[in-house]
Parts: sequence; C-alpha cells; structure tokens
Amino acid sequence: MDKPRPQAAVGWLLTVAQLSTDDPGSRMHVLRMLESLGAAVLREGAYLLPDTPANRKALEALVDYIAKFSDAACLLHVSAASPAQHEAFLRLFDRSGRYEELIKTVESLRLGYGQTDPSAIARVLHKQRRDFEDIAALDFFPTPMRERASRVLQEADAAVQKLLFPGEARATPEATEKLFGRTWATRKPLWADRLACAWLIRRLVDPQATLAWLDKTQPPPAGAIAFGFDGAHFCNSESRVSYEEMLARLQLSKNIALAKIGSIVHFLEVGGTPVPEAAGVQTLLQGAVRRTSGEDELLREAEKTFDLLYDAYFEPAKR
Repeated sequence: MDKPRPQAAVGWLLTVAQLSTDDPGSRMHVLRMLESLGAAVLREGAYLLPDTPANRKALEALVDYIAKFSDAACLLHVSAASPAQHEAFLRLFDRSGRYEELIKTVESLRLGYGQTDPSAIARVLHKQRRDFEDIAALDFFPTPMRERASRVLQEADAAVQKLLFPGEARATPEATEKLFGRTWATRKPLWADRLACAWLIRRLVDPQATLAWLDKTQPPPAGAIAFGFDGAHFCNSESRVSYEEMLARLQLSKNIALAKIGSIVHFLEVGGTPVPEAAGVQTLLQGAVRRTSGEDELLREAEKTFDLLYDAYFEPAKR
C-alpha cells in the first residue's frame, strides 16, 4: 500500500466536542458532517482534519452549530509534536486501500468483456467513477494509487466504448468526430430531455465528459458537442426529442431500458402517447429542481432517478 506523500508544513485542525445524547438528531447531524468532510477520529469527541481554508470554514460553521445545543465545542489549530506523530496523522488520511478496492472491482469487469451486455458493464463503471470522485474529493494527500485508479478507470472506459460502438463505427455528428473526453454543452434551464441527455452522455457515451451549461444566448465553447436546443448536434426532430435522437444516432435504440426512458422523456417534453411512469418521474425531477441550487447538483440528483429507471427496465441478455 502506498504511503501518503510527506507534507513539510501541514497544519492540523482539531475539533473537540462533547456531543449530547439528549439530542440524537443533532448529534447524528454533526457526526455525518464530520464524516462528509473526511475527518479522522482520534478518540470520541476529537476529530482531525488538515488545516485548509475550506476545512477551516466548514469546521467553524460546525462548531457554531454544536454550540447551539452543547457548551463543549472548540476548534484548535495544532501541530504534530514530532516527525513520527506527523506520519501517524498522515496515515489517518491514507485513501490507498479504498482506491485498491475500486481498482479490483474495475479490473474484475474484464471477465465480462464480450460476454455481458456492455451497457451493463458501463452501469458498474459509472458507479465506480462516482465512487472515485467521492474518494478523491477527500484525498488530502494523494499517492500514486490515486493516479493508478484514475488510469484503470480510463482504460476500462475506453474498452467499454469499443464494445458499445464496435469498430468505432459511431453515427457521429461528423464522420471524423470523436465522442470521448469531450466538452458537451446544453442550455439552461435543465428539464427532462436535457437532463436525460446529460445522464446518457456520462453513463454510456463519454464518462469523462465535461458538461457546460449555457445561458440562453451564450454560444457553446469551441469544439464542444451541443445538445438539447435548436441548432445543436443533437436536437429535436419532427418525431423525436434530443435524447431519442442521441439514442438513434449512436446506435443505442435497441437497448430496451434506454428506449423506455426515451418514451418517458418524450411524453414529459412534448406529450403524445401517455406513459404510466411519467407522472412519478415528473414529480421526482420537480423535487430535484426545488432542492438543488445549481446545474451540477441538479444533474447529480436527476442521475439517481434515471439510474433507478434503467435498473428497473434493464433486461439481461438471454443465453
């Protein structure tokens, strides 16, 4: 297992709090916040994080919150007493084991290449990439294991792309255009069609995509692939919404789960043949719009809905 790279001048933030058991709701909120920040537990009531502006701001707010229901809470800046203690603190934040488990999962998917529906493999890869992002977000002292995990994911993404689009015979907007590692742009506000397109891009088409959310008259970035509005590479036709156009042109229409999602998106955007599940999906997306404060956060919430729909509709290949 890789050791954390030494940091010459790391300061530490120590949160000391006596969390009352009389208010289990507040206590659980504090513990979950500390976990979400990646804090290490030195002992009950003592939580350690590297001293960074973001961590300091978050912990100051948390201590203020704790003070509302407990008299014992403080935030201290501390330094390691010795090089050995410094190394011990660093080890508390070593994420190598989590990266190693992720790598094992991704590499095990190779057994399914050519045997399992590639879209099913892509589903697992999508989850692993999100897990990688979660680990990396709290990886304060990256080691080579992080770079290795990223590389393994990229290699797996490329392999699954070849399975999804054999011989790279993709029906692209332009014959020579590549759809991997690109910037994809659509206009705000986001609703069913644009959200479904963005989910499809990240899930199956381009897992390493950079997504750009454009204002009404804002032009797409140079070289971006646009979707979901008039004049875009993928836009509504006379009979299909942008998501359905994307399925058709990328040769994904035969995937039953994706096609069923398309029927829901079509009805929510332009009406037509009623779909029983559409009302529930509409309610979930409306809730996502109300509870989020930006497009990236909205997509993360919407992805949960589309992932569940895909899981519900997916039919494994019969042998």
